[in-house]
Amino acid sequence: MAIERLRAAMRRGPDGSSGYASDWHVSEGGAAASEVPAALMPAAVLMAITDEAEPTLLLTRRQAHLKRHAGQIAFPGGRSDAADVDPVMTALREAEEEVALPRTAVEVLGQLGHYATGTGFLVTPVVGLVAPGLVLTPEAGEVAELFHVPLAHVLDPAHHELRLGSWQGRERRSFVIRYGNREIWGATAGMIVNLSRQILP
Repeated sequence: MAIERLRAAMRRGPDGSSGYASDWHVSEGGAAASEVPAALMPAAVLMAITDEAEPTLLLTRRQAHLKRHAGQIAFPGGRSDAADVDPVMTALREAEEEVALPRTAVEVLGQLGHYATGTGFLVTPVVGLVAPGLVLTPEAGEVAELFHVPLAHVLDPAHHELRLGSWQGRERRSFVIRYGNREIWGATAGMIVNLSRQILP
């Protein structure tokens, strides 16, 4: 997928008509979700894409001992601080803290629509370009590892599997995107699906 296509898609702004607004929205097949809590904590993540002929997407695996999202594959990101003026600042600050990605090394292309998670966060995905081959270092207390996946693979709708599972005692559907022996699922997969729908016709 050409980077110019990505740039053009992000210039159009969030396409709320084709994306998913929450974990509940995914589970209910795009129907209006009545269960989304009224009070959600603002957060942001960085969808860092390498600027090269075959772009890749940066992901992390969180440490197994964490209270929230332990062991899950995720984007660099987290909750907004009072000093953050906007979601872009939150995403860049968190990426710098989690994987030592300098905020000056990111070309921000835009944002996707908000995504509400079942764990109580209202997440703004920030899409940015980074140079390939950057030396990044995971913050050992929070990030077990960082890795890249081919952007074309994870954006391909053929790899967007809807899987039925159990969460908080109820059956729910969520997206799963497999690459090799890794499974990207939940909100992270939902946001990737939203990026795919923003880019692909």
